[in-house]
Amino acid sequence: MDLHEVSVKEVLGVGAQKAKDLQELGIRSVADLLEYYPFRYEDYRIRDLSLVKDGEKITLQGTIYGEPSVQMFGRNKSRLACKVMVDRFFVTAVWFNRHFLKDKLQPRQEIVLTGKWDQRRKQLTVSDSEFPGAKDAQSGTLQPVYSIGGTIAQKWLRRVIRQALEQYGMLVEEILPEELVRKREWMARRKAVWLMHRPQDARDGQEARNRLVYEELFLFQLKLHAFRFLTRSRADGLAQQIDSEAVRAFARSLPFQLTPSQKQVIAEILHDLRRPASMNRLLQGDVGSGKTVVAAVALFASVKAGYQGALMVPTEILAEQHLRSLEALFAPYGIQLALLTGGLGDRQRRDVLASVQMGLVDIVIGTHALIQEDVIFRSLGLIVVDEQHRFGVNQRAILRRKGMHPDVLTMTATPIPRTLAITAFGDMDISTLKELPKGRKPIKTYWIKHQMMDRVIGFFRKEIASGRQAYVICPLIEESDKLDVQNAIDVHLQLSQALPELRIGLLHGRMSAAEKDRVMSDFLANRVQVLVSTTVIEVGVNVPNSTVMLIYDADRFGLSQLHQLRGRVGRGEHQSYCLLMADPKTETGVERMKVMTETNDGFEIARRDLELRGPGDLFGIKQSGLPDFRLADMTHDFHILEMARDDAAELVARQDFWTARQYLPLRQYLQREQIFNGERLD
Repeated sequence: MDLHEVSVKEVLGVGAQKAKDLQELGIRSVADLLEYYPFRYEDYRIRDLSLVKDGEKITLQGTIYGEPSVQMFGRNKSRLACKVMVDRFFVTAVWFNRHFLKDKLQPRQEIVLTGKWDQRRKQLTVSDSEFPGAKDAQSGTLQPVYSIGGTIAQKWLRRVIRQALEQYGMLVEEILPEELVRKREWMARRKAVWLMHRPQDARDGQEARNRLVYEELFLFQLKLHAFRFLTRSRADGLAQQIDSEAVRAFARSLPFQLTPSQKQVIAEILHDLRRPASMNRLLQGDVGSGKTVVAAVALFASVKAGYQGALMVPTEILAEQHLRSLEALFAPYGIQLALLTGGLGDRQRRDVLASVQMGLVDIVIGTHALIQEDVIFRSLGLIVVDEQHRFGVNQRAILRRKGMHPDVLTMTATPIPRTLAITAFGDMDISTLKELPKGRKPIKTYWIKHQMMDRVIGFFRKEIASGRQAYVICPLIEESDKLDVQNAIDVHLQLSQALPELRIGLLHGRMSAAEKDRVMSDFLANRVQVLVSTTVIEVGVNVPNSTVMLIYDADRFGLSQLHQLRGRVGRGEHQSYCLLMADPKTETGVERMKVMTETNDGFEIARRDLELRGPGDLFGIKQSGLPDFRLADMTHDFHILEMARDDAAELVARQDFWTARQYLPLRQYLQREQIFNGERLD
């Protein structure tokens, strides 16, 4: 019996209305109910009073001693108290606003009390109480605590899940192959589900959780590796005929020397371009490590092989910057580039679209405007997606469908911890740029307080007198562009008054494309010495003459975003500085400031950011493809994740996985998940 097909209304105690309420929690079937796991447990095991600590929540069993007393405070407030003999100690048990219990508390009666212990007063503030032998007694148990909402009460949900276990627990089917259960010494799935809801002790609960976390991660890894295996086994991509000598000549013509990492990554990409299976590669590298140059070499190779290229970036400013830098690199080779953004006029847009469709344009650089329906390529061969986590999975897929299975290179300057790389990007090959280009000096980072602004102004004057420039970044205080802009305008006004001899620019997301372009052009040409900006300059903007960055309220940003912002300076030969102005009110805010001043290593910063914020916040769960796991926690379950990845990869690579009967449940699972775009497995 497939419990996913059995309505939750079949569980005794669940009527039509309660079934609707459960649906609000995502529970429609018996399987959903049994897999609705608790997020913690309340410990109702009876404690020895001599071993408990002040302030602990504890459960005690004792005998009522003497008559209870009630004090009333106003109409509805009360304090009920009685003495209870626990072992050889007298304890005062206190219930607030439970005066109606007085008649039930009889002298010499056994009672079980749960509450917060006050060591000094020898007093227990009671949250739960029951008499031994009562129906549904909690004493001596670990009680599950579930996420609830609406009209669903905790005790009702516990009772219903217990009933579902009684009715259907024996029908829970194993999905893992027997060989893996034996290999990893996991308990049976049926037992694990039961113990997650009703553990006998903490060890039971942990072993059950580990088994189910493994299953969750294994199934996800199975999807990634199956997709990767089948994509590579199809020869329906473009086997591009790469002119190696032309590529080498282009690399030699660059105005700087490629680093060893860049050479290695380029070799990996060219190898992929030659293969008939579509490339799906992620290029990660720290801020300023030279990813754009690698992309330029790849685009050059694809164009020389007779195909068109597309470079999709998150902002118009970045698209325009890439256009300028790539035009300078490609000018001697007659390669035609075009810009396609939302800021183009109707006539310009029509001209670009026509040129792209006729093949008169070799490389198109643009924003999300590239994925609109009227953009048609003549022969799209390579797609490069910059800052890939800024684009949703669907957006990347739409662009890919504009060619006959083109090769795809995605890039990110947000270094990805191994945990996330294995999880969210397990279907991709990953290349990493490990070192910075020669001549780059580490950025010096300082944490300062708001009252130090006069010293900051003096430092600005000193750097600008030496011919340098500065950024000032204002945070998004609330989810409102208007507030963001107003904050930047206020800071712009204050700095204009403090530095009247300098030209202070202003850049924010509500400006038109032409206004942004004018401000950036002035800054690039040093007609503007200080640029006040929102986080619109976070990604990719390249002004090598800028050596100072001041970030207001820096504790409001995540670590990875701070590292991205810091990467806008330190791009030239001069020593650069990042000033983090913050008065953090939380431990997390203080920790962020410490991390930023201790290291320039983007991979270490990404790892610490993952610990502080969690994977969902780091990239955005829906954007990156990182699933919202029921049980697994990427920061704590990494050893299980690696185990699941290795097992899934090994299984998918075996020929009998696709045919043997014992793997049929897993193949059916892959079909339900539509890993193959509707293609069925035999």
